[in-house]
Amino acid sequence: MISKVTRKGGIARKSKETRLVAKVDLAGRGRVKVATGLPFLDHMIEQVARYGGFDITLRGSGDLHVDAHHLVEDAGIVVGQALSLALGDRAGIARFAAAYAPLDESLARVVLDLGKRPFLSYNVALRGRIGTLESEVIEEFWKALSIHLGATIHVDVIRGRNRHHIAEATFKALGLALRQAMSPGGAAGVPSSKGLLG
Repeated sequence: MISKVTRKGGIARKSKETRLVAKVDLAGRGRVKVATGLPFLDHMIEQVARYGGFDITLRGSGDLHVDAHHLVEDAGIVVGQALSLALGDRAGIARFAAAYAPLDESLARVVLDLGKRPFLSYNVALRGRIGTLESEVIEEFWKALSIHLGATIHVDVIRGRNRHHIAEATFKALGLALRQAMSPGGAAGVPSSKGLLG
């Protein structure tokens, strides 16, 4: 579903590995209802929505008896698709944004372009477990988000030691950057000198 007026998007994904439903409202206030079965992933997606200033509902489950990879990746897919639907043709949005977010000793930067050209530069040296989640798999969320949102995303950790702080700073920076890039403050029409995105 899509609405240019209400800026809402929703998507359902069902596979042999996961079942997920995501809904976003870009005109919301950062209200979140996230339950995937991976508490740390839920916490990170909550940060994106709260600092992004949009509402999100994400519910689902996955084959966690195998490992977290499929669920984390598919969460990125449905969140990206729901946001893309909510953005519609992207006319009038700011499109570009950059944001920094600190969390104690950690500092992260996210720079993005919502121009429908998927690319991810992920410079986050995370190793080891955060809660029940192997931190290396977090990159799969970012990859899937970039592809299905249609966004160029550069993620850089400038400094940090604590794994939780590092990861959370990147997701908070993503939310802040999305808030700027998705805001309806750009020039009239599609934000591209070519006259189209992609």
